[in-house]
Amino acid sequence: MTFLMIIQLLIVLAALYVGSRYGSLALGAISGIGLAILVFGFGLKPGTPPTDVIYIIIAAVTCAGTLQASGGMDWMIQIAEKMLRRHPNNITFLGPLVTFFLTVLVGTGHVVYTIMPIICDISLKKGIRPERPCGVASIASQVGITCSPIAAAVVAFMTISHQYGYMVSIPQILMVTIPACVIGLMCAAMASYKRGKDLDKDPEFLARKNDPELYQYMYGNSATSLDKVITPKAKASVFIFLGALLIIVGFAFCQMFHVTTMVDGALEEVSVAEYIKLPKMNICIQIIMLVAAAVNIMFCKAEPKKAVAGAVWQSGMVAVVAIYGIAWLADTYFGNYSEQMKLMMGDLVSAYPWSIALVFFLVSVLINSQGAVVLAMLPLAYQLGIAGPVLLGVLPSVYGYFFIPNYPSDIATVNFDRSGTTKIGKYLLNHSFMMPGLISVIVSTVMGYLITNVFFADYFASFIDK
Repeated sequence: MTFLMIIQLLIVLAALYVGSRYGSLALGAISGIGLAILVFGFGLKPGTPPTDVIYIIIAAVTCAGTLQASGGMDWMIQIAEKMLRRHPNNITFLGPLVTFFLTVLVGTGHVVYTIMPIICDISLKKGIRPERPCGVASIASQVGITCSPIAAAVVAFMTISHQYGYMVSIPQILMVTIPACVIGLMCAAMASYKRGKDLDKDPEFLARKNDPELYQYMYGNSATSLDKVITPKAKASVFIFLGALLIIVGFAFCQMFHVTTMVDGALEEVSVAEYIKLPKMNICIQIIMLVAAAVNIMFCKAEPKKAVAGAVWQSGMVAVVAIYGIAWLADTYFGNYSEQMKLMMGDLVSAYPWSIALVFFLVSVLINSQGAVVLAMLPLAYQLGIAGPVLLGVLPSVYGYFFIPNYPSDIATVNFDRSGTTKIGKYLLNHSFMMPGLISVIVSTVMGYLITNVFFADYFASFIDK
């Protein structure tokens, strides 16, 4: 690695670090400064911004925003709350599953803000240390991103993989990530089941409880969504949204199955998608999401102004800017030095291809976006010669931004926990999300690798376009 390469890499890392300190739109905007220095200062050839994935995010977030504006998301939260309140003793396991599957459905982890106060309230009123379910539930809300058919990380993995000859479909990705991540989360929940002192033995909590003002703050109010009125149009919007997801998954299945037909006078095996002349999957997702959003607006009273003012739409647009700047910056740097990277890292990844998971994780610590990690690092991984099944197996490792507790969902969870048991420690890294985060990501990555490279190795290797 030359001195010039090191200087330019430090510029990339500095842009990511400064952007993460400011947060929100700054991640993408400050990446633009790094990009300008590399292009105008050092004369590097600009990379290509990830427009396909950005368009999909915009379409998906627009659809999810109309779902929220119509009241459909309130109904989904109510259903989840009813289940949690029926089984309060299992909140440490059920809470993370609820936040995980909400993210899987909606495609963004920011939906956690609506359900987390309820998880905190149920556990506190039941006498369960809130840190136990809350720590895992916050982690689960982000883990679900690599398991959602409309999340940027999944769509980016499929799109980039196709460019490098690994013809994996969205259902095939989810066949790996969903079981792997659920196992990882349940291991984290088991480790959290007796985590910390019980509330009746915790001197810090008892001191808060003996303070009349703090007691009123902790027990005087109940967080609930059950008092919200759900209209028939709100329920209809949920079915429209779920119907759109089913159509997307159905189209994706068309890529998996093949038929024999005549092509230029000869019999050839083509995918069902090719046979019925479906557009590429990224185009299908955009069209279906936009249609679903339009139906929600026209027939389910989803006011456009309310949709763009909602947390889901706004957080999604922030993600668009972050991915735009970060991925463009990374593609510019690694694209100009791909050959040098192959020489430096080729031997390591040839001997230990799974080690790319460590790279994904470390980059994610700096970048608060799993989609941006995939867009920035997956092309480099393919260029290094790492096989598609390996990269699919280690996909859960792109979540590492719990390591430094500055992500909005983690900070919000600390504030939602009125008991004070969910916290960021004195030494920053000894926080409530570290243990469940590490267990979840490590176990999920190991399980994903075993699924694609041990248990079903031949199946997942068969997607390679010979």
